[in-house]
Amino acid sequence: MMRASGVRPRLLSLTLAVALAATACGTTPAASPEAPVAGPSPATAPPASGAVTAEAVTVPKTLKFSGTTLQGKKFDAASLAGKPAILWFWAPWCATCASEAQSLGDIQEEYGDRLGILGIASLGSAAEMDDFVADFSLGAMPHLNDKAGKLWKRFGIVQQSWYVMLDGSGKVVHKGYLDDLQLTGKVKELTA
Repeated sequence: MMRASGVRPRLLSLTLAVALAATACGTTPAASPEAPVAGPSPATAPPASGAVTAEAVTVPKTLKFSGTTLQGKKFDAASLAGKPAILWFWAPWCATCASEAQSLGDIQEEYGDRLGILGIASLGSAAEMDDFVADFSLGAMPHLNDKAGKLWKRFGIVQQSWYVMLDGSGKVVHKGYLDDLQLTGKVKELTA
């Protein structure tokens, strides 16, 4: 799912630096006894545009969280309710995350109208996270700054790059690592 594009010198340098740090990609914020929650709940998501809609969307427990984007704006995960979603847990120095970035950009471009994608970054500074998003042209999807690892703990993430994939009802249908082909296959299943 890789597309040809010009490689900026900074991107090449970042990729090389990240590759050297690849042995550390298995680290994660401190574990918590909290387990991820799943299943529908009676709460409803607010309409994305602020307009009143005829049909309210049920917000599952898996999407009952909020955070702050890398741009400092509030983000309510309830906005992802009603369609399949991918939560991508990444770190700015992770070689695996860097290698997956292009595929996620491609998926956002192709499936963004049928699939919610949310990046949840941790294990780095805000500046490093911003640079990662800019270097890999991932600005079309929201990314939360989870420096404290609160969401990583909530979803039981033990390393990056990991995915939590939710079907349209909010049920977790996959949690863990996926290579590009597996990721593409899961996205096709979710959006079929």
